[in-house]
Amino acid sequence: MALRHLLLLLIQLSILTVHSSSAASCTPSDRSALLSFHSALSEQIHGVFSSWTGPDCCSGWYGVSCDPTLGRVTGISLRGETEDPLIAASGRPGLMSGRLSPDLCRLDRLSTLTVADWKQVSGPIPPCITSLSDLQILDLVGNQISGQIPSSIGNLRRLTVLNLADNQISGPIPPSIVNLAGLMHLNFGNNRITGEIPTAFGNLKMLSRALLGKNQISGQIPGSVSKLARLADLDLSSNRMSGQVPGYLGQMPVLSSLYLDNNGFSGRIPDSLMKSPGLNILNLSTNGLDGPIPDVFGPRTYFTLLDLSNNKFNGAVPRTLTSAAYVGHLDLSRNHLCGQIPAGTPFDHFEASSFESNDCLCGWPLPTKC
Repeated sequence: MALRHLLLLLIQLSILTVHSSSAASCTPSDRSALLSFHSALSEQIHGVFSSWTGPDCCSGWYGVSCDPTLGRVTGISLRGETEDPLIAASGRPGLMSGRLSPDLCRLDRLSTLTVADWKQVSGPIPPCITSLSDLQILDLVGNQISGQIPSSIGNLRRLTVLNLADNQISGPIPPSIVNLAGLMHLNFGNNRITGEIPTAFGNLKMLSRALLGKNQISGQIPGSVSKLARLADLDLSSNRMSGQVPGYLGQMPVLSSLYLDNNGFSGRIPDSLMKSPGLNILNLSTNGLDGPIPDVFGPRTYFTLLDLSNNKFNGAVPRTLTSAAYVGHLDLSRNHLCGQIPAGTPFDHFEASSFESNDCLCGWPLPTKC
């Protein structure tokens, strides 16, 4: 019996040996690159880098993931937001300073690079980052990163997420970005980006979110945007864009939110935007749009938000809005509308602020009687 137990113990030990040897430890070059990356950053509140010790960077180093067979680093995921378990446990927001070391580019199997919401990480994006051909996620949101987007960003052909929002990035959108055929999520919001949207922007056929608001982007919306059949969210608000609002935006198959507010768009609203059964958020406020608001709403109209305020619209409030399936928030204030506000649903739940500062509107909910 003792011999049987001994044999079982030997078998278990051999199995453990096989399993432990199957997971390769990280390569010295990857470990060296990570330590260089660490040395360029400072984080003293949560001890994010306290586990970055020992010879094996693939074992227990916080935020580091590896290919278990090759022992190569494939991911860095460091988030300074409260959703991260380490940050949430402390009850204090993340704060990290320093810069992104070009030594990151030595991690040539990297598929995920997330250094997000640390508030004080600054300096430029290392241009060599575009040599990381396996990179699929580049998320640097919520820092103070400055300089321009690397001109060869289009070399990252496997990229699916590109999030540089809430930084201090300047300069134009590189024309090479249209080569990112697999890109699904693009967020450049709240930066200092200038210039026009690349003409061939519609080549990003897999794009579902394009968030470019709060920049200094100029020019018109490229016609190629009409080819983005998967686009669900388009935000170009608070820029310096001009021209007419393209009618094709109301015919895009899955577009559900469209923010064009705080720009210099002019001309009339296309009927297709008002008739679109898919759009449920439409904000065209604070532009130079004029003419009557198309009276083409119907039973398939479903807007959680419809904001046309602070433009130059004239004529009457569209009566067909009473046939809409739902209108949650409506703002037609600060225009040149005139006449009686229609009665009944959905107008019975709007406040006077939805209609104030027009030329001669009257009726509920305004105090002016007709």
